[in-house]
Amino acid sequence: MSDDDDTGGGGRRAELAAGLTRVRARIDDACAAAGRDRDTVTMIAVTKTYPAGDVLALVGLGVHDVGENRDQEAAGKAAEVAAAGGRPRWHFVGRLQRNKCRSVVRYADVVHSLDSVRLVGALDTAASAYRDRPLDVLVQVSIDGDPARGGTVAGSADPDTGLGPVADAVAKAQGLRLTGLMAVAPLGWEPERAFARLAQVSSALRVDHPEATELSAGMSGDLETAIGHGATQVRVGSALLGMRPTLR
Repeated sequence: MSDDDDTGGGGRRAELAAGLTRVRARIDDACAAAGRDRDTVTMIAVTKTYPAGDVLALVGLGVHDVGENRDQEAAGKAAEVAAAGGRPRWHFVGRLQRNKCRSVVRYADVVHSLDSVRLVGALDTAASAYRDRPLDVLVQVSIDGDPARGGTVAGSADPDTGLGPVADAVAKAQGLRLTGLMAVAPLGWEPERAFARLAQVSSALRVDHPEATELSAGMSGDLETAIGHGATQVRVGSALLGMRPTLR
């Protein structure tokens, strides 16, 4: 295997360094265009399907925040990175099943995808049992009002999936700390329309929950638009790490 093909080798590190330089420049430019301080936006490197060696290389390049989508992959990867001395801030950004809560709270520092009161209860129980401090969480919002792909519905009175009931449940939870909202631009929506709508939802939520200041929005293809509408966290995968291996 050549150095260029070795995931943990110098060739791969150079690829990641180049990707990181490009993404940081995009974030810098987007912040400047929006008249925002660069320090108000955190880049989360989404490393799903990539090995622990890539995470360690990114940490060595100064990346502090790493995101994963699936617990069955993330738990082992987080343990491998920790064993090698890596200490990134782990973000769980995928859809979370209640039966995975006990595993996720053991390694995640932030969970982005709470979308039901039942899930809040399960995560709170796990966090209270297995952590010595509250777990930071964001409530996922379905921008188009369709919860089928995950996300609460703003303005809905549904006691399990309405944004208000879920945010209230998090705020009352002993093991969780509400920090903000997360969303993905719906299929078929222009990012400008999607993130403008999300900004409105976020502003309305902060009337009742002023602590919910974080906004996790924007990925490789639309991070500039998300930053223009107030995103404080952008979740970047392919623009940083290259095209993903096929999931098995």
